[in-house]
Amino acid sequence: MAKKVVATLQTGEGRMYSKVIKMVRSAKTGAYVFEEKMVPNDKVDEALK
Repeated sequence: MAKKVVATLQTGEGRMYSKVIKMVRSAKTGAYVFEEKMVPNDKVDEALK
């Protein structure tokens, strides 16, 4: 399944987006949680702040 998603993102409009994975500390438990987002390439720096 993942191969299909990657293949479709590499053609056409998909190259304009990047997948950003950010590690954030949970307020409830204190454990780290990963947040995943699809972000336009020019907004990647803003998404990581």
